[in-house]
Amino acid sequence: MAVAIRTALIGRGLGGGVFHAPLIRACEGLELVRWVGSAEAGAAAAADDVELVVISTPNAFHFPLARAALEAGKHVVVDKPFTVSVAEADALIDLAAARGRVLSVFHNRRWDGDFLTVQKLLPRLGTVRLYEAHWDRFRPALRDGWKEDPDQGAGLLLDLGPHLVDQALCLFGMPGGVRADVLAQREGSGIHDYFALTLDYGPMRVLLSASMLVAEPRPRFGVHGTGGSFVKHGVDPQEAELKAGIDPRETGADRVDGVLTSADGARETVATERGRYLSFYEGVAAAVRGEGPVPVEPAEARDGLRIIEAARESAREGWTVALGAVT
Repeated sequence: MAVAIRTALIGRGLGGGVFHAPLIRACEGLELVRWVGSAEAGAAAAADDVELVVISTPNAFHFPLARAALEAGKHVVVDKPFTVSVAEADALIDLAAARGRVLSVFHNRRWDGDFLTVQKLLPRLGTVRLYEAHWDRFRPALRDGWKEDPDQGAGLLLDLGPHLVDQALCLFGMPGGVRADVLAQREGSGIHDYFALTLDYGPMRVLLSASMLVAEPRPRFGVHGTGGSFVKHGVDPQEAELKAGIDPRETGADRVDGVLTSADGARETVATERGRYLSFYEGVAAAVRGEGPVPVEPAEARDGLRIIEAARESAREGWTVALGAVT
């Protein structure tokens, strides 16, 4: 058996404690040898006894910590959002290439069971003309912490937005343009806590939305095409299971079924595929060993940031922002 890759985790908040630490420990190819908070972040990023650095800090620190780790010759995983700007993302991609290091972004929602189900069913829906993805919460009260602080790169568009955008990119590629509505709706909120994005794919539209003020959530997915529709409620259970301390190797069984309606009106209950976030870190371990590609290419995460930056411009200026092909 290959020697486990010695891994340092930076971040002791929700991301580090609920997602990364359990997944790293459950991955046979990795060994968690350091887990630090902000005070020790710089030392961990350059520590001699680690090969892989995982960054799960407030968004504004993703870029400087990832840069420091890459400059120290480490492989790097960055939680989403990759960075807070396309320029920072490009700089990290260039640095990783120059140093010959693995760089990936934790877009774990590619391994949500409901998203895997959408991917599987897409051919049965014919030519898709409308894709909707919603992620709703009901949190009217403001909370203490960095996620309510605009100076630390907070806001729903950089919290849930990267997940929704990344899933759309996986299915359909880069859109021709984006039109966005981005608002702060809760009283006293200093961050945007609602967004609605419309992505232009010619005759197809992709609608992505999230809100902090929806007590009865909208469908998580609604995919509509010439061959029928698929609608799924509920959110993948893996986050809740990890919070409950369930072993990551045992998580991902979603008990909320979706409904497939065919063109002739026949309805079929569709069991949800089993989600598996552990697949991300298994892919990271293989990539570090040179045995496979990174599970999420950093250029793909950068493309998501392009859409988010365009969405901000659209919301600010009130027009559709065109998106050219990525060079």
